Amino acid sequence: MKELHKISVLGMGLLGASITLGILRSFPHVKTYGYSHRAITRKKARQLGVADIISDDIDECVANCDIVILATPICTFENIFRQIRGSLPDGSIVTDVGSVKVLPHRWAEKQLGRKNHYVGSHPIAGSEKRGVEYARDDLFVESQCIVTRTKNTNSKAFETIKKFWSKIGCKVDVMSPAEHDRILASISHVPHITAAALVNATDNEKMKYSGRGFFDMTRVASGASSVWTDIFLTNSGNTVKGIDKVIKELIRLKTAVKKKSRSQIEKQLNKAMRTRESLIKYKMRRNEVF
Repeated sequence: MKELHKISVLGMGLLGASITLGILRSFPHVKTYGYSHRAITRKKARQLGVADIISDDIDECVANCDIVILATPICTFENIFRQIRGSLPDGSIVTDVGSVKVLPHRWAEKQLGRKNHYVGSHPIAGSEKRGVEYARDDLFVESQCIVTRTKNTNSKAFETIKKFWSKIGCKVDVMSPAEHDRILASISHVPHITAAALVNATDNEKMKYSGRGFFDMTRVASGASSVWTDIFLTNSGNTVKGIDKVIKELIRLKTAVKKKSRSQIEKQLNKAMRTRESLIKYKMRRNEVF
């Protein structure tokens, strides 16, 4: 960590700006650079002081850097890899905060070449809010971060990225890109689709009478549609399998309700209640309940 001198973050939304703020807190000796393709976002980022320097030029931003972190929508990654590879110093590390990992690993291997090293990262933090104005330097404290590697991942770069996220405050887990995408489809991508479907299935007049339960269950439906469309498109196979599982459970409950079978309804509801209670206890032991 003492060898790090400059870290660049591409994308100054909630996650990207929270990373630069976290670096300013945890790595006082490291120079932070931020970049956004939107001039208005760069202006806000400068006003809020979320990084040492907010650059107007992406090549300038990544020049002479030790680590580059992509905090942009996933479908921008391949083009960004291609765009910055000529400005990266040999041996620099590129990572990201994306919710999908198989394709970014593939794109990086194709576009970055052998002189630079890609390691996949997915800090599981954030909210339905977006924008640099919501950034916090403690956003990643006590959150999970999944770091992914393949057989071609540089071991030194991999260890550096693990230590980086730990220093920011994350609890780091390691897995393959494919395992990551299977798991996240179930616990993140399908829940978002389910929340969106529930909102779309409920008309505006009825929603006026909704309580806390409806708001809690549909909170993630407020997420940026462009970001989530990229996620679904780049992890479509796993997401479709997850949707099929939810449909199967809905049909099971629908059948029990249609038959007015108290025992079957209670069986399914109790199963869900016990599973969720176990999850809460696990998260509490790890101090991860948000």
